[in-house]
Amino acid sequence: MLAELGNTFLNTIKDVAPIVLIIAVFQIFIIRRSIPNLKKVLFGGVLVIGGLSFFLMGLEKALFPVGELMAKQLSNPEFILKNYSGDVTDWQAYYWVYIFAAFIGFSTTIAEPSLYAVAVKANEVSGGTIGTFYLRFVVAIGVAIALVVGTYRIVVGDSLATYIIVGYVIVVIQTIFVKKDLVALAYDSGGVTTSTVTVPIVAALGLGLASVIPGRSPAIDGFGLIAFASVFPIITVLGYAQFNDLLSYINKLKKKYYHEI
Repeated sequence: MLAELGNTFLNTIKDVAPIVLIIAVFQIFIIRRSIPNLKKVLFGGVLVIGGLSFFLMGLEKALFPVGELMAKQLSNPEFILKNYSGDVTDWQAYYWVYIFAAFIGFSTTIAEPSLYAVAVKANEVSGGTIGTFYLRFVVAIGVAIALVVGTYRIVVGDSLATYIIVGYVIVVIQTIFVKKDLVALAYDSGGVTTSTVTVPIVAALGLGLASVIPGRSPAIDGFGLIAFASVFPIITVLGYAQFNDLLSYINKLKKKYYHEI
């Protein structure tokens, strides 16, 4: 374990080194200023490298195995036949997989640090109009729906491209009819969901499910869930904005009606 941690630490240093080099070159030769609070920056760099090393170890030892194990257990024919009276090849037989995918998608998104950072900044810029919790909740609902649809696609073997094209067609239509001040935030919300916490679990879930279902290939059918997790949050955030617009319009009509009375 210590040897593996040491190798991970060295590989992390190699990965972080180009970023540090670029920043140092721009700071010293382009901006031509010394790095402020150099000791704190160096100490923070050490913490980043250490944190990334432990995180990567955690992915290999915990998150990836757990995601694959849960997918394989829930799609095991013996488990399915205990809870479903029909044929094991029916898409309805994998309802526990859909339920697990929804809950794991929601919970990992709520815990996603990058989404929290975007939500905090959105709250600051909007003067508190966009609630931090509400944005994270709506995005998490989108990821939950995305994983349900994505796991269903793996089970039935449908084309990934068809689902993604339909998803983005919906996004384009929503973009036309929603207020422009929320479009960019919705698009960013879709991007930040596919980050450090969500991706390992989602990838492991797709690969584990595709490796168990007869006729599915992990290389062909196992991937694609992350794409679902990117597009569906955009749909839910834009849908939430449209819902608020509809409520505002209804309230205006009510006020106008009562004023005329």
